[in-house]
Amino acid sequence: MPDLTHGADEAAVNALRSAVMRLSRRLKHQRVDESLSPTEMSVLGTLARCGSATPGELARKEHVQPPSMTRIVALLESKGLVKLEPHPEDRRQKVVTQTERAEAMLEESRRKRNAFLASLVEGLDEEEWDKLRAAAPVLEKLAHL
Repeated sequence: MPDLTHGADEAAVNALRSAVMRLSRRLKHQRVDESLSPTEMSVLGTLARCGSATPGELARKEHVQPPSMTRIVALLESKGLVKLEPHPEDRRQKVVTQTERAEAMLEESRRKRNAFLASLVEGLDEEEWDKLRAAAPVLEKLAHL
């Protein structure tokens, strides 16, 4: 495990944080549907990754309060991006499922963001691209810790 108390490691962590945040902001601007908030897009992404979930499960995964998630789900439902169905075991709860429209929108969003990122990568030399490609699994692991 790295010792982050040394100046060089602190500087590396700072540079990584800064670069990831700037890149994330630039990718967020590559949106397909400007009417959706970043939080709404995040909820749809969670449903795509994890499958159907109750609003409470979504609230935990998205780190928001359950009443906030209830409002987000209602907005997504009104836009035809999710549907609510009875929970198979607990009739008091609902299960949120993304619609085909949401799947198509997410696919288009991924395509647009991937194209944008690919255009940025064209500015790298082979050695830089090799390093970035090798770092991708580590960044993925970091994102899920």
